Amino acid sequence: MQKRWSLKHNPDINAVQALSTELGIDPVLGTLLLQRGVTNFQDARYFFRPDLRHLHDPFLMMDMEKAITRIEQAITRNEKILIFGDYDVDGTTAVTLVYSFFCKRYTNLEYYIPDRYTEGYGISTQGIDYAKANHFSLIIALDCGIKSIDKVAYANERNIDFIICDHHMPGEELPAAMAVLDPKRPDCNYPYKELSGCGIGFKLIQAYAQKNNIPFEEVTQYLDLVATSIACDIVHISGENRILAAFGLQKINDEPSIGIRVLKELAGKTSHYTIADIVFLIGPRINAAGRIDDAKHAVELLLATDTDLAREKGMLISVKNTERKEHDLNITDEALSMIANDVLAAERKSTVVFNEKWHKGVIGIVASRLTEKYYRPTIVLTRSNGHVAGSARSVVGFDLYEALCGCSDLLLQFGGHKYAAGLTMKPEQVEAFTQRFEEVVSASITEQQLIQEILIDAELQLVQITPKFFRILNQFGPFGPENMSPVFVSRNVTAYGGVNLVGSNHIKMSVYQNSSPLFDCIAFNQGECIEDIRQGKPFDICYTIEENIWREKRSIQLNIKGIRC
Repeated sequence: MQKRWSLKHNPDINAVQALSTELGIDPVLGTLLLQRGVTNFQDARYFFRPDLRHLHDPFLMMDMEKAITRIEQAITRNEKILIFGDYDVDGTTAVTLVYSFFCKRYTNLEYYIPDRYTEGYGISTQGIDYAKANHFSLIIALDCGIKSIDKVAYANERNIDFIICDHHMPGEELPAAMAVLDPKRPDCNYPYKELSGCGIGFKLIQAYAQKNNIPFEEVTQYLDLVATSIACDIVHISGENRILAAFGLQKINDEPSIGIRVLKELAGKTSHYTIADIVFLIGPRINAAGRIDDAKHAVELLLATDTDLAREKGMLISVKNTERKEHDLNITDEALSMIANDVLAAERKSTVVFNEKWHKGVIGIVASRLTEKYYRPTIVLTRSNGHVAGSARSVVGFDLYEALCGCSDLLLQFGGHKYAAGLTMKPEQVEAFTQRFEEVVSASITEQQLIQEILIDAELQLVQITPKFFRILNQFGPFGPENMSPVFVSRNVTAYGGVNLVGSNHIKMSVYQNSSPLFDCIAFNQGECIEDIRQGKPFDICYTIEENIWREKRSIQLNIKGIRC
């Protein structure tokens, strides 16, 4: 699929020159810093040297004082506390973090993860009934609850208090909980708004430790969990998250918890973890527990203090992950076949596919794959508990949630955000919904939004890629949303030596530009360009610069995102 190349707006040339001179760096690096809001030496020091001392005071968060007071009260009165969390990576890491911290200081508590299929997302009536039947009087909800008005009211009627720790956008009304911790509350002045659900849990235990004179090291020991949640929940890696991610990655690489260490072993990679490695190697294994079986297995693994027990749980999760992959690949193949056999599909601006036998636990992954393939708003539907449940994904710049609002009369419920959402409808509404969704999308999406974009940070001459340049560039990490690995464009490069097709459709080659050194390159899924390149004519590339580690030997490699001959 042809992609459009877009060069980011260049900062003022005088500002670039001044910052580059002040820091003694290449002007291209100065450009990258200014694009990230770094304008002077002090900003650069904060950016390049993340420091845990720069974390915000947790008591700046609205209701934090109330939350800590209620927890202290529960502990003093020996009340039963239930730690409740969602079944995805963010929820399970949050539950592990908060439960681990408090169970070292208090024994009258348990944790609860709702079942994806019988209870669904968020706070459930079944969970509250469990709490009532087992005499819990306080529930700490993590990574969910900000819109659970009716569920919290239901709990209040049963004399069960709630502390909500969420990071999603609130509605017009907040739940009537004892405390609602969410920086996105309009009345919350907490300086950083983009924490993960586990990040909110981290601020909760940080506040408790601060008030009760517990050493900060007893809080930071959970940063591997926080970094895992930041990576897998695709939250911004800026500000406070960047500090948490940097130190969490350090812990994952140097001294992870037993559960994370076992997950690294199962993934077949035990060192040099990046945010991307967490997303693709650790996250799917944690998620597989809840997608295929029970997310409590993931929490048990992450809580493990015995290596043998952790490996036993890890193997169980690994089996579930293999099963998840099989469902994923089979459903993706079936969906692709349905689209290929639909004569009208090519003319549509959206994709909606439905098969009542598809596994609900993987339809979100399939929706992402179809969006990547056809690059248009996509919804995958299947049967669930007598209704039809769906998972939706969007393309850059198109507001999926708004599009679903235009179909709300055909839905039983829906929720999510601009780029991902979940929905439920009656089976008899599938056809009408498919048609309406196409009408809404067609009326509002632009042609440009239907062409995948490669956003380029700066133009670069290959001769500028020196060891010093690469060393400084690496210090821009950890990379992720709002701090993506910089993409460069170099024009009129030439391939040297063999240009080889590897794997199914990847190009491996070396390139140079004018009198530059040779650089090894990998271009994934771009095999269609190989004959043009082999002709020896110059071509343009856009790419990221990365370190290739092969048998402990390190070298600079260009990861090519686009080729223009």
